[in-house]
Amino acid sequence: MIEFFDDNIHSFWFAIGFLLLALEAVAFGFSTGFVLFVGLAALLTGSLLWFNVVPPTWLASIATFALTSVIVSALLWKPLKRLQGDNKAPQKDNTSDLIGLKFRLEKTITADSSGVTRYSGIEWKVEIDLESKQNEIAAGNTVVVVAVDAGRFSVISLEEYNDRGNK
Repeated sequence: MIEFFDDNIHSFWFAIGFLLLALEAVAFGFSTGFVLFVGLAALLTGSLLWFNVVPPTWLASIATFALTSVIVSALLWKPLKRLQGDNKAPQKDNTSDLIGLKFRLEKTITADSSGVTRYSGIEWKVEIDLESKQNEIAAGNTVVVVAVDAGRFSVISLEEYNDRGNK
């Protein structure tokens, strides 16, 4: 087998290229660029060897493969990135059942320092919501959860919540 590839280096690169493209399609579903780019570079290297553009030596073929990998990556990166669509971060989902939860603060929180509360057996970080008009909410005041993130409640005071037209 090794003798065959020594005599037909282009066949080795074609085999590697098709194997990598099959791996990309079956295992990764074309979600990674790296395997796709390297697979295409291997096919391009095999083609260049087949048409005698590159001398049929292992050193020349490996150097060609490295160079074509860089070129294929540079040429396809932006078009494939554009195909992925909108790159904006997904909006925060504020449809949680915890929105509207009211509780008393155990510790004063400010825009710069957060507090904690225990709810449903979990310790939650409590922060003043970024859209709040208040910079500080004193301990003992009732707050309302207006946004939930992983392990974090964004809150506003009950007074501000009522001022926004909520009851």
